[in-house]
Amino acid sequence: MNAWVAALGFLVFGPLLGALLAGIDRRLTARLQARQGPPLLQPVYDVLKLLEKDTLVVTPLQGLYLWLFLFFMIGAGLILFTGGDLLLSLFALTVSGIFLCLAAESTNSPYSHLGASRELMLMMAYEPMLLVAALGFYLTNDSFRVSVITEAAPWQPLQLLGILVGFLFVLTIKLRKSPFDLSTSHHGHQELVKGLTTDFSGHHLALVEIGHWYENAILLAWLYLFFAPWGPWLAIPIALILFFLEVLVDNTHARLTWSHTLKASWWVTLLLGTTNLLLLAWWVR
Repeated sequence: MNAWVAALGFLVFGPLLGALLAGIDRRLTARLQARQGPPLLQPVYDVLKLLEKDTLVVTPLQGLYLWLFLFFMIGAGLILFTGGDLLLSLFALTVSGIFLCLAAESTNSPYSHLGASRELMLMMAYEPMLLVAALGFYLTNDSFRVSVITEAAPWQPLQLLGILVGFLFVLTIKLRKSPFDLSTSHHGHQELVKGLTTDFSGHHLALVEIGHWYENAILLAWLYLFFAPWGPWLAIPIALILFFLEVLVDNTHARLTWSHTLKASWWVTLLLGTTNLLLLAWWVR
């Protein structure tokens, strides 16, 4: 019964939480740039406006791929929030990203193709660290199940400190923020030519935005897992603070090239993530 309640809660409140996080993100960015900024619910207004607009269909496959992108994104969240297998949730999240790239590749725009290529490259950058994080949770709990991870020992955040820092590093990539916003961005200077989503409009672009709302909720839940043993009253505020620190990073760093992005993320994965895993493996033995 609890699993059904959690699933329904994610389906209904997941996008609302994601939209609220996106709204706070935009407000904080505006304040850092000495601007008034949009209303807190502006992301919701934007999607409602997109749903009223005509959808330009470049190819029939575009819509299919976007619906599959949203389907697997929701599936990843349902597995996570119902206490299922963390690794399976991660694989569903990866498949969702691949379908978004396929949707961009199915169009004829060179900007869209370039955005899809860069998005695949970014997946190569952050996926190893996400796998390392999942393995770290396994070594500390002897299980990939989220329901077990949330009941871990209180010193879990200290055991996974290196992995946590590495996860925060690649979280910047997942949230498409500077210095890693190579495939697409929420910044105003890229609204006309927006890389990955250049050829999406109307309902199709609304699907992408809703998918990103679900993704925001999923990434926040991943952060929560690191501190879950400390209880929700402490874990949730810490996760939110770390989540919104990404806004500060976004507004204080210039964009890197794709080669620097790959090198930086792989070095972080190797030095922080893999080293942390080796120490955990030694400690367990």
